[in-house]
Amino acid sequence: MRARNLALTATAVALAGAGATLPLAGTAAAAPTVRKDDFNGDGHRDLVIGTPGANSVTVSYGSAAGVDERRSTTVTQNTAGVPGVTEQGDEFGESVTSGDVNSDGYADLIVGAPGEKTAGKPEGTVTIVWGGRDGFKKGGRTLTAPAGSEHRFGEAAVFVDFDGGEAANLAVISGNSWWYYPDSGLPQDGRAIGLEVDFLPEGVRLDNMTAGHFTSKDGYTYVLTGERADGGAYTAYMVGSAGDLGYWSGVLAEGSAPSASRDPLAVGDVNGDGYDDLVTGNPRAARGGAISVRFGADAKLGEPVTYTQDSAGVPGTAETDDAFGWSVAAGDVTGDGRADVAVGVPGETSGEAAPRHAGSVVVLKGGARGLRDGRSRHQDTPEVPGVGEKGDVFGSTVRLKDVTKDGKADLVVGAGGEDIGSGSAARRDAGAVWVLRGSSGGVTASHATSFNGSDVGVRLPAGAGGVGSAFGETLR
Repeated sequence: MRARNLALTATAVALAGAGATLPLAGTAAAAPTVRKDDFNGDGHRDLVIGTPGANSVTVSYGSAAGVDERRSTTVTQNTAGVPGVTEQGDEFGESVTSGDVNSDGYADLIVGAPGEKTAGKPEGTVTIVWGGRDGFKKGGRTLTAPAGSEHRFGEAAVFVDFDGGEAANLAVISGNSWWYYPDSGLPQDGRAIGLEVDFLPEGVRLDNMTAGHFTSKDGYTYVLTGERADGGAYTAYMVGSAGDLGYWSGVLAEGSAPSASRDPLAVGDVNGDGYDDLVTGNPRAARGGAISVRFGADAKLGEPVTYTQDSAGVPGTAETDDAFGWSVAAGDVTGDGRADVAVGVPGETSGEAAPRHAGSVVVLKGGARGLRDGRSRHQDTPEVPGVGEKGDVFGSTVRLKDVTKDGKADLVVGAGGEDIGSGSAARRDAGAVWVLRGSSGGVTASHATSFNGSDVGVRLPAGAGGVGSAFGETLR
């Protein structure tokens, strides 16, 4: 998830080909009773905000009233008990996932710092910070790359039970490798296992990873995205278990195909059939960007269905540099049992007098036949805090998750170009985060809240900020 330049050149390309047929994954264990992102054990999902430019991760605790800066904790490598020391360029918070790693009933933070450099060790680390009733006061543990040749270990991580071992497994990608830890408790030697069959192309640079019940309602399939050596996008899948890791794999899309992604990924059951569906974003596709949905099914992921701002039911008009699909998220906003999809459009300029690249977010409603009935939200939407300004890039990150425990996912939006303060004290491109409530009628701006790094003790170093390093660069 390296920082990306928002100035994009649209490319007219043809739609990708037929769907990929995949073998069934192994049967996974029953879902744990612990919410994988409930760090203090109060039954609410918590919002995680990564700011790699400041080497920090902020957890804003969920509640019936939502989230805000007053119920937040910021963790760095200088936090008591957390291994390591904060250093410029570590990128602590570039990736974040979570789960109950030590089986104590509380979710734990799993934080990637792919820029970490330690003498005599490979580049990059993953730090597990133990959760607890009183917050992150139990310390943590750091994992380093299993091979000396690795670069940017911790670029992304996933914590799911993919091998049917009745416990979740931690999987981590580096710049060009995939690793997993066979035991959820992470043995003292930190032993990791790589691919038995390396299907990754020579020179690939991996940026992101996710896992979902795409091809089986029990087992998991991994999806990896990045960039080929020639600069083309790369989107691939892998399914299997110990003994054949990498054997059952293949390319979903690559090059300039609209459904090929370098980074943006989301997972949710859009059509309500019980299988997860894969959502990818490609802000370089078509005239102003695109997203694609591949519907899950028994033993296969379907042919990609691609949407642009010129598609029926999608608000707006496709324009060069809109960057529709720069970020994507999936979650059930309305509580109807189907996942809706949020799409970041950080380059959007709405109306002739609107500021350039103020940005917006489009939320598309899930349905049996796909996405429809999209609505746009931005800083000039009534009741949304703030005012859209040039270069805010509202929508540079998005997330859908139910932090109020009312059965409806709330929309979280990052704006990496948001300035904080005014006059000589202003911090340019420091970034900020907004939270808008879900409801039966869709996303509502009623009770919307917004906060920035200075509200929760995060301060970017001089020269940092902007898309790729601002507050809210990572949302989970």
